[in-house]
Amino acid sequence: MAEGERQQPLDSLEEAPPATQNFIIPKKEIHTVPDMGKWKRSQAYADYIGFILTLNEGVKGKKLTFEYKISEAIEKLLALLNTLDRWIDETPPVDQPSRFGNKAYRTWYAKLDEEAENLVATVVPTHLAAAVPEVAVYLKESVGNSTRIDYGTGHEAAFAAFLCCLCKIGVLRVDDQIAIVFKVFNRYLEVMRKLQKTYRMEPAGSQGVWGLDDFQFLPFIWGSSQLIDHPYLEPRHFVDEKAVNENHKDYMFLECILFITEMKTGPFAEHSNQLWNISAVPSWSKVNQGLIRMYKAECLEKFPVIQHFKFGSLLPIHPVTSG
Repeated sequence: MAEGERQQPLDSLEEAPPATQNFIIPKKEIHTVPDMGKWKRSQAYADYIGFILTLNEGVKGKKLTFEYKISEAIEKLLALLNTLDRWIDETPPVDQPSRFGNKAYRTWYAKLDEEAENLVATVVPTHLAAAVPEVAVYLKESVGNSTRIDYGTGHEAAFAAFLCCLCKIGVLRVDDQIAIVFKVFNRYLEVMRKLQKTYRMEPAGSQGVWGLDDFQFLPFIWGSSQLIDHPYLEPRHFVDEKAVNENHKDYMFLECILFITEMKTGPFAEHSNQLWNISAVPSWSKVNQGLIRMYKAECLEKFPVIQHFKFGSLLPIHPVTSG
């Protein structure tokens, strides 16, 4: 882990904001490549990566079927995601000449754009109602781009930022951390896969076979953490169809592999070269550490991804305040 970077217990992110806090509508701050330094020094970056690493630690060695507490806030977030899923069913793809980027996605997105604050208000208690417009921006940013009809790791990061903001205002708490990944993030992934399939969304900024995955990154990080010290599943097993079919319901990483094999044809080593290389790494802890490094380098330190990130009062652009 880089110097000065640490996991943050969720309670350090859970400073319930004072009643006088001025919530603001988040906006873009990274306009040119030299602005990337501001991002890496920002409170937003420290809190975001701290949140990712805290959850990484929280799910270590645990199956998706592990018993954990499901709070009312988690239930409300699942209901919100179920609504997004239902809207997909209500907005079938339209007939169009182009195979990719079905324009019905724009109809679906317009509904979310209109309803996002109402949806977030169902999760946030009334005494924190002032936070709703700020937090809702991250939800709207997390489902893809309605102009290009694409989806990528920047949109995924916006959903993690949405969850991080809910922790910072105290809606999600320390004992929610396993459910944040296993219930909420996993349900989000299901809805995103359905969007990608239904509307044939393009991968945003895909590196083709040289990228890890066309659409996601975080479930590979958290999913590899789940497998640390597994009694028999090793990294070499995730390219084995039988091992994936027998274990994907327990492990997020294998669920991702299953989705790739459903969506892509041909030899795995050809369509997913980076993952194929990772299968040769001897242990899951090494895979996990390598993926965290790769996430920083390929997503969080890439201008084309971060130029779209928005900063507000909860994830501020100002430099980290020591203390």
